[in-house]
Amino acid sequence: MALDPKIADRLKRTPDGLVPAIVQQHDTGEVLMLAWMDDEALHRTLTTGRATYWSRSRGEYWVKGDTSGHVQWVRHVALDCDGDTVLLKVDQVGAACHTGDRTCFDADVLDVLDVTGAP
Repeated sequence: MALDPKIADRLKRTPDGLVPAIVQQHDTGEVLMLAWMDDEALHRTLTTGRATYWSRSRGEYWVKGDTSGHVQWVRHVALDCDGDTVLLKVDQVGAACHTGDRTCFDADVLDVLDVTGAP
């Protein structure tokens, strides 16, 4: 089976056929990670309820949690207004990041210069 043409026609992919997927915890809105999907990965995600991505480094599909046990149960999927980004809201079991951190954004928090004067 293939991705529904109504969805596929809306996607704006990178030259290598991918769209970024932002992944959030469904009940808190916590941003967990960013991954990449092609049409097949999105189709698998929509039809299995398990987050499936395309690994650019390994050149293969991966289902989040198959090796780590840190499963992402998909609760909601949406395209942004331009069709160039997918938002997945998931129920994350365990760590989302391959480093073992809860999110991929825990380790390197950057300082921001306050130019607004806000307290």
